[in-house]
Amino acid sequence: MTDNEKQSTKESVGGVLSNSSVTVVDDCPSLAPSIVEDDSSFPDGGAAAWLTVFGAFLALFCSFGQLNSFGTFQTWYAEHQLSHFAPSSIAWIGSLQLWVFFFLGAFIGRLFDAYGPRLLLLFGSLILVFGTMMTSISTQYYQFILAQGSLVAIGIGTVFYPSLAAISTHFKRYRSTALGIAFAGSGLGGVVYPIIYQQLFNRVGFAWTVRISGFVSLALCGVAVGTITTRLSKPQGDAPWFNKDIIRDAPFRLVILGSIFISFGLFIPSFYIVDYSTAHGISPQTAFYVLSVMNAGGILGRLAPACLADALGRFNILVPCAFLTGLSVLLFWTFARTLTAVMLFAAVYGFFSGAFNALVIPCVVQISGVREYGTRIGVLYSIISFPALCGGPVAGAILKADGGSYLGMIMLAGATILAGSLFMLWARLTLARRLSDRI
Repeated sequence: MTDNEKQSTKESVGGVLSNSSVTVVDDCPSLAPSIVEDDSSFPDGGAAAWLTVFGAFLALFCSFGQLNSFGTFQTWYAEHQLSHFAPSSIAWIGSLQLWVFFFLGAFIGRLFDAYGPRLLLLFGSLILVFGTMMTSISTQYYQFILAQGSLVAIGIGTVFYPSLAAISTHFKRYRSTALGIAFAGSGLGGVVYPIIYQQLFNRVGFAWTVRISGFVSLALCGVAVGTITTRLSKPQGDAPWFNKDIIRDAPFRLVILGSIFISFGLFIPSFYIVDYSTAHGISPQTAFYVLSVMNAGGILGRLAPACLADALGRFNILVPCAFLTGLSVLLFWTFARTLTAVMLFAAVYGFFSGAFNALVIPCVVQISGVREYGTRIGVLYSIISFPALCGGPVAGAILKADGGSYLGMIMLAGATILAGSLFMLWARLTLARRLSDRI
């Protein structure tokens, strides 16, 4: 190849890279999948795109919103149906729910890449409603494990992953914003559901309260099934189920490692913040609202940082948000003793943890090919299912071993989240060494 031809080739590649939504450096071959299609191939708006965002918002409101509300069930079970069980044993219901939800990610993501969202959403909606109704008639520990820990989790996962992967096929430049709006649905659900549960448990009883939430899920998921679409028209049913090259991608591996540490500690506050509040003299009626405040902070955390991420770079915003999530646990939760302090911690933690939840998927999508969105998102969540499963019970065991002192549990949560944020920083630096680059 002549010098002129080399120069022409270099300019052509540079033109493609300059059109990408991220700043790409020459030493970053891992970004190759993310530049397969240029910006013009993503509509970044239009009726179908925004209807997909709307449907995903509703789907996450009634699915992941309920997942965010398990702290309410943790406290209720400890005082009623499962009062003879230790907190760590009850926490296994929520941890199993998280594990099943996360672990299914790789399989659901691959099915999305092959067949699109609609059939998955329909199946997930039916399973979610059925599992919710079974939870309403449960009285024994194993029944809660099967209904809420397993069936509801399967439904949530089969609704959650296709909704977010579908959004990513419609947006590129404003992907973080669009996903942040959808994720705000889970935050709003996390605010509304604990309040509904707290108000209705004592008025209509546990069974009918849970059934009402099931009917709400049926209605909202029905709208989601009709509005969520994918831009990709050609299925990939004949593609291999797992491409080992995914794990060879260095930035993706580091994102996985960071997410493993973060997910171990991330859900501990939401599991135990209600119990922590009552242990420090806050009335049970008021303590239920602490979880709602935490999820309310998550609404803003899912929106504001996501908008900044589209302008300043997704990894650039993800890393400090993850770091501040861990720091808020160590420095804020440790010293929160009064109602005001606990509420402030809940709001701050909800904001930064919500930002992490909303930004990790745009970061994964940014370093992935468009035909791998569902698979890579799913692989990430499947791997972190194991630390998510262990976090709650380990925290409960530490709480019991410490004689009811929450300090050890708090230290564990904060330290693991901080460690994970350092791996996220490492992933960011592998993409571009200069901190000023928009990554």
